[in-house]
Amino acid sequence: MAKEKHGIGKWAEDDRPREKLLRKNPHSLSDSELLAILIREGTARHSAVELAREILKMAKDNLQELGKISVPELMTIKGVGQAKAVIIAAAMELGRRRQAGLLPEKPMVKDSRSVAAYLQVLLKDYHHEVLGALYLNRAGRIKHFGIISQGGITGTIADPRLIFKKALEEEAVSIILFHNHPSGSLRPSRADEDLTIKIREGGKYLDIKLLDHIIVGDEGHFSFADEGKL
Repeated sequence: MAKEKHGIGKWAEDDRPREKLLRKNPHSLSDSELLAILIREGTARHSAVELAREILKMAKDNLQELGKISVPELMTIKGVGQAKAVIIAAAMELGRRRQAGLLPEKPMVKDSRSVAAYLQVLLKDYHHEVLGALYLNRAGRIKHFGIISQGGITGTIADPRLIFKKALEEEAVSIILFHNHPSGSLRPSRADEDLTIKIREGGKYLDIKLLDHIIVGDEGHFSFADEGKL
């Protein structure tokens, strides 16, 4: 006879995360209890909460890291099939979109710190490097956020023609280049410096000013403008 799975519905009422949420509020539940509600049932040996703890363990008990784990990676955990992995990924994406939705629709560019904070929300769940540009109007507001290229863990390749093509389409008068460093290091590479110079010089012919090139990571940001590299 097959062993019965540890579904939430078979727990004592005081141990059921769903009932606990209804009696109190979502803030009263731990991360593992909230995750258990999503995955609904555990395995023959482990309850949904215990399985949730295993999932969080893969993410180093950090929800920011959980958002970066792919569906195939989640499925390497015993008891996490495709359905559970997809539900978790969808929940993480909804959380990211909710946070991004709190940002102003067309934020004003004030300084590198505010731009970096804006970018960190939008790029925090990428575990590979992406490069893009912010396209600004005459008032200094962001008209468009665009990712130009995506690469691997250590780098990506940018095509300046795509950057300027989008700038012309958006009728942007200035741009801010950006990319993330998933490795955590914020130091620009020689390729980063070369691209910055190429875009700065190319923009002069189109009357499109490069305001900055910002590298963002979990621990902070690097601004070419602030460091006098423009």
